[in-house]
Amino acid sequence: MTAFLRRRRLAHAVTAAIAALALSSSAVATSSASPSADCSGVRVPTPAIGFQLYGAREWIADVGLEEVLATLAEIGYQEVQPYAGSYSLPAEEFEALLRKYGLKASSGQYRYTDANFADFLKYAKAIGHRFVGSGGFGQPGIGSYEDTLATAAQMNRLGELSMRNGTGRLFGHNHAAEFQTTYPDPVTGELKTAWQILVENTDPRWVTFEVDVFWSETAGVDTAALIERYGDRIELLHIKDGAIGTGTSGQTSVGEGTIDWGPILEAAKGRVRYYVVEADRVDWPEGPAVFAEESFDFLSCSGR
Repeated sequence: MTAFLRRRRLAHAVTAAIAALALSSSAVATSSASPSADCSGVRVPTPAIGFQLYGAREWIADVGLEEVLATLAEIGYQEVQPYAGSYSLPAEEFEALLRKYGLKASSGQYRYTDANFADFLKYAKAIGHRFVGSGGFGQPGIGSYEDTLATAAQMNRLGELSMRNGTGRLFGHNHAAEFQTTYPDPVTGELKTAWQILVENTDPRWVTFEVDVFWSETAGVDTAALIERYGDRIELLHIKDGAIGTGTSGQTSVGEGTIDWGPILEAAKGRVRYYVVEADRVDWPEGPAVFAEESFDFLSCSGR
């Protein structure tokens, strides 16, 4: 066990003992029958909870990838999601580290282009990806209605390549802009978000979506309703919390921000396959491992 987890588990044990002494037996019985106050009340199965390594980039720089993976595995994570900077390690070394700590990398984000995608797919297959994507939506972007359609066409093209490669559907990942950018439909005149246009013009055989909840909520989206409407097209979520309206500086451990997770996680049941904990910030007061553990506990309702 890492030194971090020894200290954290000791602190949890002391806190739990003090709390137990303060409660009567009847209060304890009532409490044990109710959802933990430290979770949403909607338990996410632990094999579906992942950790996006982008949020650990400075942590990795400090202690190395292996120690980070070891700590994540001890916390209880069974999945990690690499980001573009994670793929510098040779695939066989990365795969060996994942296997050593009982981890999978079922999805990953890469800065793909038409030119580099084939090489990325070789790496993705070697480390076990079942979904591939980027931290955005590829080229040429969403700067116009025509560009958005062209981006959807690229997603279809590359998604088909990935499916034929055995690495699954290509996913698009939103920030706030995809929901805040709108264009009129040239046929009906209906105003549609860029995200909706991308969904409607991509083939579900080849393309899926990873909704970043923090950024969809920042854009004013009812994320639970979005999942209920487009659930068959949304197979991954980025689970990111914070004070909406404060940007990255206000991001928190999952469950400590202003997002109402209960309806979102309820809507995701039976639809979403992976729930990937992520943060854009790296300056955590207690360190990134605390963020990782608190977020895992909230989603799994483990209530250590």
